[in-house]
Amino acid sequence: MIPERIGIKIWDLRAEARDELYMLIDKHYKKMPRNSDGSIKSSDPSYNDNDNDIDSFRHSYVSAVYVIEFSYETAELLGRLNEFDPRRNEIRSRNMDLWNNSVGRGYGKRFKRGEDLFFALLKALKEGKLIITPNDPRRYKGPKSIKRLPKSFVIKVKENKTGANIEFFDVRNKRMMTKEQFIEAIRSGRYPGYAVKKHHSGEFPYSTRDRFSFNNLG
Repeated sequence: MIPERIGIKIWDLRAEARDELYMLIDKHYKKMPRNSDGSIKSSDPSYNDNDNDIDSFRHSYVSAVYVIEFSYETAELLGRLNEFDPRRNEIRSRNMDLWNNSVGRGYGKRFKRGEDLFFALLKALKEGKLIITPNDPRRYKGPKSIKRLPKSFVIKVKENKTGANIEFFDVRNKRMMTKEQFIEAIRSGRYPGYAVKKHHSGEFPYSTRDRFSFNNLG
């Protein structure tokens, strides 16, 4: 049976969470720019939503949603993957993003997405727990952004109730897979560096030993 959210891609969920957040910001915090039809703009060159309070809201909220939808571990790795391209922002901005991602993950373990999560993060913003400028002297102490990816890179994004991995994401090809789909792809030779092992409860994909510490398949 295909898991319920297998059809929702990682980056589609990010956009979904961002749009959800912008509606809440517009309703409860500050007015957001709108399109001619009255809908809130998710992207607008004339409106700066980077390296400010909206940016900190976005990173923390999306990271929390990743925890809610997937897991804390997956949210942490996805946050670092989002900072993969060193040309996208400079080191202080990446520090700000990683810090806010970390704050958001903490709230993702305590709240459901929506207004409860929003108001918790709004309180965190007002209490100074989020970083809203790259010039903030605080430094993120956790794992930094990923500078290089292996040729084939698949991460676990969802577990079942017993802790077994059941959904996977091909980072380079941006493809979601069930456990069965991933095992079939491994056996067909499409994912070098991964193998299948048997357990009394079934078969499971795993990553063979390599030098990439962020590989989360064991």
